[in-house]
Amino acid sequence: MAFAEPTTLNELFAEALARYGSRPDVLNHRSEGRWVALSADALAERVRALALGFYAEGVRPGDRVAILSENRLEWTLSDLALLALGAVDVPIHATQAPAQVAHILRDSGARLLLISTGEQWQRVRDALFSVESVEKIIAFERIADDRLCPFSQLFERGRQEAEHEPELYDRLRRAVRPTDLATLLYTSGTTGEPKGVMLTHGNITSNVIAAMRVLGYSSRDVVLSILPLSHSFERMAFYCYLHSGMSIYYAEAFDKVAENLREVRPTVLVGVPRLFEKMRERILTASLALPTFKRRMVLWGLRTGERYQRARQTAGPVSPWQQWSYGAAERLVLSRIRHQLGLDRTRSLISGGAALAPDVAYFFLGLGLEILQGYGLTETSPVVTVNPPGANKIGTVGRPIPGVEVKIADDGEILVRGPNVMLGYYNRPEETAAAFTEDGWLRTGDVGFLDAEGYLVITDRKKDLIKTSGGKYVAPQALENRLMASPLIAQAVVVGEERKFPAALIVPNFGALRRYAEERRIPFREERELCAHPAIQRLYEEEVERLMADFSPYERVKKIALLERELTIAEEELTPTLKVRRRIIAQKYRDIIERLYAE
Repeated sequence: MAFAEPTTLNELFAEALARYGSRPDVLNHRSEGRWVALSADALAERVRALALGFYAEGVRPGDRVAILSENRLEWTLSDLALLALGAVDVPIHATQAPAQVAHILRDSGARLLLISTGEQWQRVRDALFSVESVEKIIAFERIADDRLCPFSQLFERGRQEAEHEPELYDRLRRAVRPTDLATLLYTSGTTGEPKGVMLTHGNITSNVIAAMRVLGYSSRDVVLSILPLSHSFERMAFYCYLHSGMSIYYAEAFDKVAENLREVRPTVLVGVPRLFEKMRERILTASLALPTFKRRMVLWGLRTGERYQRARQTAGPVSPWQQWSYGAAERLVLSRIRHQLGLDRTRSLISGGAALAPDVAYFFLGLGLEILQGYGLTETSPVVTVNPPGANKIGTVGRPIPGVEVKIADDGEILVRGPNVMLGYYNRPEETAAAFTEDGWLRTGDVGFLDAEGYLVITDRKKDLIKTSGGKYVAPQALENRLMASPLIAQAVVVGEERKFPAALIVPNFGALRRYAEERRIPFREERELCAHPAIQRLYEEEVERLMADFSPYERVKKIALLERELTIAEEELTPTLKVRRRIIAQKYRDIIERLYAE
């Protein structure tokens, strides 16, 4: 049976059900220590009942409904149900500060708020009292508070509504047009207050169709969904999974990802660079803790795999000796590591949301796992470019997907045009106008170039470029990526605006650092003592000097400060996709930065 190409998310969902309605495990979530599967038919029934339950609550086309929740089944059910009504959902990151939650609710004019747990309610409830637009708060879990309505009640109200008017659901979902607003996604923002990006059904659906023409997922694929659904990257990725008929598993939490990977053994994994950096750190840390013979064997295998793949990528054909060595490393080491990670069936790793360091990409390629890096923004639904399977160029973010155009402005800024580009910023006409050129291209704020084969290379954020007091421009991301290639460094933030030279705030890889200190009998009780120890300071200064050797003198990081803990989303130092919030970090660590330049 031939299917017309969907033009709305409702059509995309309906087509997926028509193709894969018999699938027994379209959605899978953990409950009471085991994986529970939801069939495509059961998903369709629940979405229908929930949509009509929202309708019975007074939700109408164009109404805004906010979702404040971690990834879970109820998130997806609510999203699909609201889309079916022509309502506009407003996802809020589960870690968003209470004041920002209140701002998003007020700015969007949300009528309903869906909230996940009692802990989430306790965290934000005081901030919600000042929000007048919210008429009702609905809780996914049972919470002992009369101000909250149980989510489960909506299903019963929806079933009653269906008995009263059987054709209502189909009439509502079919009335939705590609130009209708589907969602308001509030940009996490590395600076400033969150602003609502208006994305239509047509914006997101066109992006799904175009991306799948490149990536080619199928109903044979299994995916572990890790990133927050409240972010445009995972949200669009989820629609790709649905459109392709994949079996979708929700990771329990970020700290459960390693365990969930081994249980699910996905064929597809979508992540951000920090996820892959953490995985590499864990592999190296575990390897170094092995007995001497096994440690040498594993490190030999990792080095051999990476050298082989680098040679293939940069020098073409490899020697028979390299080929034999790689085959031995694959049998003895690499295949076993993939199995231990739960990635032995994985054929597609996708990275987006921030820049992926080439050293990380080559590490995984040496392991037999190719990471396809892509690029996009919330404002572009989000995918603009992606590296195609079989034609991956490490160091680039790939070619534009079908239907999307990219060009480079005279000042190096990347400009984008296509059906995936947003309507604008909600209630912000001046900022919307400023986001576009006179001839309709979206200004991305990123700087880069297209190589001879049409692959896009990102060099930095236009606003992130550091101008030293000597008038030289420095791209901090390139320096940070180089620093984080070291097994001793977990995170790095380069500073230096209007200063004589760049400096860096460095978060050590504390696992590797503790092992280093123990081997050299450096006494310590807490990690802060390690950071202050003169021998450790010298170690990191020498490491940074080594890593900076091939940068121009004016670019090199000349002074460092070791931080005693990781930068986190909870402290608002990172965005939900783990990008650095430079302005907040500069303010929070102002005294440390000033001391660096005073010495």
